[in-house]
Amino acid sequence: MNVILLESVENLGGIGDLVKVKPGYGRNFLLPQGKAALATSKNMEQIEARRAELEQAAAEERAKAEARAKSINGVELVIPANAGSEDKLFGSVGPIDIADAFAAIQVEVERSEIRMPDGPIHQLGEYQIGVHLHGDVNAEVTVRVVAAE
Repeated sequence: MNVILLESVENLGGIGDLVKVKPGYGRNFLLPQGKAALATSKNMEQIEARRAELEQAAAEERAKAEARAKSINGVELVIPANAGSEDKLFGSVGPIDIADAFAAIQVEVERSEIRMPDGPIHQLGEYQIGVHLHGDVNAEVTVRVVAAE
């Protein structure tokens, strides 16, 4: 299935690119989310006419993400958790807990933006966690998991 991208899609392409994707990915994700349009001659002409407008909207979105990254970068979150012997947690600390910790300090971060490549945290300690705000904008935060009183 050939589609034209209406916005930059990570690992796929930029605005106005003609790409070939699997039909399910196009039908179930790209088209409903408004990230792409079918590659017809009519759509190609319309997108070329709107290209500057689409690129300006993408630049504004990136600027907002960079501003958010400046406010988030270097933040230290303290998350209390129940722990047993040898500093092992009863349960784990995952993206939902980190998003709740951000909400407690009045910083809006979606749980889908939190990147934990090693999976949930299972021990007390200090961890560097990535926050993916935009296709090209990432931030780093420090998460300290401490024993709950």
